[in-house]
Amino acid sequence: MSKTNIFSPSSLSLLLLLVVVSAARPPLACDPRDSKSKDFAFCKASLPVAERVRDLIGRLTLQEKVKLLVNNAAAVPRLGMRGYEWWSEALHGVSNVGPGTKFGGAFPGATSFPQVISTAASFNSSLWEKIGRVVSDEARAMLRLVASTTRPTTSITGGGVDRFHFNARVSKQDIKDTFEIPFRECVLGGKVASVMCSYNQVNGIPTCADPKLLKGTIRGSWRLNGYIVSDCDSVGVFFENQHYTSKPEEAVAAAIKAGLDLDCGPFLAIHTEDAIKRGILREADVDGALVNTVAVQMRLGMFDGEPSAHRYGSLGPRDVCSLAHQELALEAARQGIVLLKNRGPSLPLSPRRHRTVAVIGPNSDVTVTMIGNYAGVACGYTTPLQGIGRYTKTIHQQGCKDVACTTDHLFGAAIDAAREADATVLVMGLDQSIEAEFRDRAGLLLPGRQQKLLSRVSKASKGPTILVLMSGGPVDVSFAKNDPRIGAIVWAGYPGQAGGAAIADVLFGTHNPGGKLPMTWYPQDYLTKLPMTTMDMRSNPSKGYPGRTYRFYSGPVVYPFGYGISYSNFVHTITDAPTVVAVPLHGHRQGLNTTAFTTTSGKSIRVTHAKCNKLSIGLRVNVKNAGSRDGSHTLLVFSTPPGGHWAPHKQLVAFEKVHVAAGAQQRVHVNIHVCKYLSVVDRSGIRRIPMGQHSLHIGDIRHAISLQAAALGVIKS
Repeated sequence: MSKTNIFSPSSLSLLLLLVVVSAARPPLACDPRDSKSKDFAFCKASLPVAERVRDLIGRLTLQEKVKLLVNNAAAVPRLGMRGYEWWSEALHGVSNVGPGTKFGGAFPGATSFPQVISTAASFNSSLWEKIGRVVSDEARAMLRLVASTTRPTTSITGGGVDRFHFNARVSKQDIKDTFEIPFRECVLGGKVASVMCSYNQVNGIPTCADPKLLKGTIRGSWRLNGYIVSDCDSVGVFFENQHYTSKPEEAVAAAIKAGLDLDCGPFLAIHTEDAIKRGILREADVDGALVNTVAVQMRLGMFDGEPSAHRYGSLGPRDVCSLAHQELALEAARQGIVLLKNRGPSLPLSPRRHRTVAVIGPNSDVTVTMIGNYAGVACGYTTPLQGIGRYTKTIHQQGCKDVACTTDHLFGAAIDAAREADATVLVMGLDQSIEAEFRDRAGLLLPGRQQKLLSRVSKASKGPTILVLMSGGPVDVSFAKNDPRIGAIVWAGYPGQAGGAAIADVLFGTHNPGGKLPMTWYPQDYLTKLPMTTMDMRSNPSKGYPGRTYRFYSGPVVYPFGYGISYSNFVHTITDAPTVVAVPLHGHRQGLNTTAFTTTSGKSIRVTHAKCNKLSIGLRVNVKNAGSRDGSHTLLVFSTPPGGHWAPHKQLVAFEKVHVAAGAQQRVHVNIHVCKYLSVVDRSGIRRIPMGQHSLHIGDIRHAISLQAAALGVIKS
């Protein structure tokens, strides 16, 4: 995964991490056994956090301050403060990536959940919160302090461009309409404690030196209550690799004054004091950065003394890899599996009818492949072969030595196994040798001779042939989609430590699949029209540019965003929904003409001029399970706005997960915030609500809602 957007993808792990960090044993500071502690106001938990932070920073020398600006923050022995390592990873389970966490002794492993792209396929927000709580508890239980620094490794982003030199050219429209949206939701909605800036530049400015982005947007408009950290050695990168400044002290000044609070790497500790001596940075700027980092530590109880007396202080080895946590990992893997094809139907398999199953493929008996990247050491693994073996007798042949599948010398044994068995399951796809943070994929097809193996095995198979794919991104399996000999296709993503058990539960029907694709699966030809380094979201027919994502790309796909079928048939019926919604305006306007612009369909209102707080649309939808199996269903609500060609074709505006028993019906209430979800962004980067007919799509149902301004004159607040 290359870091070419506004923020680093590894910032997502930091977003989880910073609600994870907790007091270590022994305490970071304010040890009650230290007689000096009672005299320090910053050790008094009864005082407001801001007052305690101010007291601590006021006691530090400049030399002590600059050593707290980096991930391996130095100890301050005279104040009873121990050294602290900020860098840990906890994206989908506690990881040993980075120096902050090590496995061994009382903590041989931690619960490894599916890769986040897999969990996203569940479209189950309550599941995401449960996973976050478990990861948080396990990280608190096993936190260790280790001092170390590393240098980053170059990642190629395509066309020979690496992320240390890449300058992403992004329009105001795409920044506001696409790239900022998930991070804005994390900060404003998720109340995260940290955001990470990336290595690359955006429109000529390194993200870690962009005051408009860091101070203006993240801390200003979004009101971040926490700190901003660099991706590891990003400040050094924009000095040494991008030559954004001519002196290292200038790089430090640019970063800190832009709003960077913490450096993953040594750069700020080395050069900050010289920047102050040169007069290009003030000590007060350093104080401002420390206020943000120390305040987070204070809020987490890290200056409250001996941790065992506090809320999370009793967590220990028994709280890591517990049975309940491992069961949640299994359930998360089940919910993230997406059924893409089921001809016949070929699934579910039956232990009675399919007494022998051939399990074939390079991912058929893997362990660490299932946990993906930014992962640690799992509590244990259930491979696909082991999972299927719990239901029926298996015949195992790898078929390919690994996912690269460069030779076919193992094909014969795999074909023989398929001829002998009552059903054949091929577990194929990708792993980190094909796609990883430091390795971008060269294409969308199955690697090497995997397609050849699948085709030859399916021709020989005595029973149904099932394709199970492990991957983080889309795979062009059009040939398998269209091949009648391949009865079913299942996408498992990277399903975590219990992935094999979850796959088997879906294949044999003890779990009814309900996952939906969280991204579009494109055909291989798509890549020939889309340079990886082009950030434009909207299509440009004159240049043959197809656009990105389901919102703006309208060409052929293998499987669309939101696609996923079930062993049940779910039917939607809208029971209650408005057809006309009035959009009231704030007062002191001289009519719509001063705040609106003309589109092909009429007028629009700038969001800041609309009364947005309580402006929502309520829908009531009946979801009936017309099948014979209980199942969970994700209700996806899309909107197609009126407006010019720059508006998206459609966009997801709501989703709800609902469990419905066989033959039963559930009523689902959906609320759509008008200003937030029915607005669009114009070419100037201004968010507006188009007046006119918006079409809502729920499955095959279309419902039209007309948005109208409440009045054309002055509207009183």
